[in-house]
Amino acid sequence: MIILFNKPFNVLTQFTDKSNVANERKTLSDYINIKQVYPAGRLDLDSEGLVILTDDGRLQSKISSPKFKVEKTYLVQVEGIPKEKNLDTLRRGIELKDGLTKPAKAKAVEEPKWLWDRKPPIRVRKSVADSWIELKISEGKNRQVRRMTANIGFPTLRLIRTSIGEWKLGDLKPGDLHVL
Repeated sequence: MIILFNKPFNVLTQFTDKSNVANERKTLSDYINIKQVYPAGRLDLDSEGLVILTDDGRLQSKISSPKFKVEKTYLVQVEGIPKEKNLDTLRRGIELKDGLTKPAKAKAVEEPKWLWDRKPPIRVRKSVADSWIELKISEGKNRQVRRMTANIGFPTLRLIRTSIGEWKLGDLKPGDLHVL
């Protein structure tokens, strides 16, 4: 079984949260009532978009393990407007504290027309413009996309994963799922 889930902002990509004493954070169990499925990889609490869950351990490993190089696509709203030379830096790979990233596919894009409002909305500074980048990577270092954009001087404001390999977010709204 494969489940495509549009993880909302501020939802933990696991079914339980033992550290959540006040029971304020939402987890996958607030949205998914299907037994014996597990997320194939993670998506940070403050990121949104496609999460794949499966009951197939081999598929889970193939999706989440960097050795299989499954490409993941992100829409990234950044503070500022990167120039082509900034995007070239992402395309070559960036030296982070935990090593050099593999080259990414990066391009400037318009804000998608289909995009839902985030709750709560991102912080906006009237004196600083923002823009969008489509970023495709085939590895998954901890908070990698955020660290990459910060490294080139454009902090991430909003991060939405739109695809993992052949699977696409499509028209799933936040909190919705599709069972394949």
